[in-house]
Amino acid sequence: MLLRRRHSSTPPTCAARYAEGCRNSELLRRELAARGLAVSERTVRRFLQQMRENNKPTTRPPVLKPREVTIVLLTHPDNREEADRTMLKELRDRSHDLDAASTLISRFAKILVHPRGRERLEQWVQDAEASALPELRGFASGLRKDWDAVVASLSMHWNPGPINRIKMLKRQMFGRAKPALLRKRVLLTR
Repeated sequence: MLLRRRHSSTPPTCAARYAEGCRNSELLRRELAARGLAVSERTVRRFLQQMRENNKPTTRPPVLKPREVTIVLLTHPDNREEADRTMLKELRDRSHDLDAASTLISRFAKILVHPRGRERLEQWVQDAEASALPELRGFASGLRKDWDAVVASLSMHWNPGPINRIKMLKRQMFGRAKPALLRKRVLLTR
């Protein structure tokens, strides 16, 4: 940038003023004129534009949406992709609460997939109730309220799938069909 000085003893202060936070080209031009520099406003605007481009912050990592974090947390540890494992490790390093939640959720997922008795579930519920996370404390207290059903669901080798399918069909047909049609639909959609 070429600046014509009226008085050669006064150095240009554009960069210093920019560093101080001055981003107004007209104000900066007036300050330079008061110091004896003949500069057009267009030149000052170009200088400010160049400074903005040079001082752009480095690109930040993308901000994760809560849903993305939830999906990674709730995915079974054995089914997580490598990128998700790396992201979860970084998140766990940043937040103690997220680390505690991830640990408890992973333990619960393992209990669901590989039920090994009531003791592991009992210990998990105690740990969740003692945690500082209100969501997991509430979930654990909900499990306590229906404890017998929870333990039975983990210990019995019984599949509720057919019953759930029949209930779904009944809800779909509610108010639209008589029991005979519902029976036919249940029997024919196997």
